[in-house]
Amino acid sequence: MKMMNKPQRTTMKKYENQIPTDMRMGLATIFSLLRDALLTRGRLKPATNLAVETFTLADIMTVPNAARVTWFGHSAFLLELENKRLLFDPMLGTRIPWVGEKRYSRKLPLQPEDFPAMDAIILSHDHYDHLDYSSIRKLKDKTHRFIVPKGVGRDLIKWGVAPEKISEHQWYEELLIDGLTLACMPARHFSGRGMFNRNSTLWCSWVIVGSDTRVYFSGDSGYGPHFKEIGEIYGPFDLTMMECGQYDERFLIHMKPEETVRAHLDLRGKLLIPIH
Repeated sequence: MKMMNKPQRTTMKKYENQIPTDMRMGLATIFSLLRDALLTRGRLKPATNLAVETFTLADIMTVPNAARVTWFGHSAFLLELENKRLLFDPMLGTRIPWVGEKRYSRKLPLQPEDFPAMDAIILSHDHYDHLDYSSIRKLKDKTHRFIVPKGVGRDLIKWGVAPEKISEHQWYEELLIDGLTLACMPARHFSGRGMFNRNSTLWCSWVIVGSDTRVYFSGDSGYGPHFKEIGEIYGPFDLTMMECGQYDERFLIHMKPEETVRAHLDLRGKLLIPIH
């Protein structure tokens, strides 16, 4: 394991971004967000269900020699690389069941209980749309290990994951999984699952390096200097899985499409798949 640096923490034991990122919202901003949400409600949803390419468990039971990615919507995807299966941010249900947004396509092509055995489940942060209780409960016995940012393991243990299956990591920390190198790297975001625990756990992006394939997963992130830094250390990347689609300049912790492309170029990426 290799560590080059640590993320900063304040005297209140809260994690910070690399660059100033103001996430405070005044009443005027809050009201404008609520107004816009009400005015656009219904117009943002497709008139019909989006088509989903169907497949069965048999289609992914054999791990291919070449890299393969299966996207399950939002930021959840399965990366199959060098005989390893890595599942990222498996939010496979509804973010908050009683009030959360519904999927545009009502049903996933593969249900959590039908997933094959995995080498690792890898998380980017603890927000509800990335760390999902029901998905973790259904998948926890199908994976050899959970690889997560600092502090996120507490929730997993509460949900029944054996502590010995969890490894927590800080920014710039590397680990090996049977020949694959994973690196926990910075992101520009925040964390917290309640009113009083904001930034008490770490958020991150992930680098995956195989013998001849390099993949980058942005997690949730606003644009920042970390993309160029990561590109200089680990690039060029064959594939980047990048957050995209935030069209509101009131949020600094997500990226507009133009920023996603800029970040992809900073990373020296070849193929870009927009997610989230």
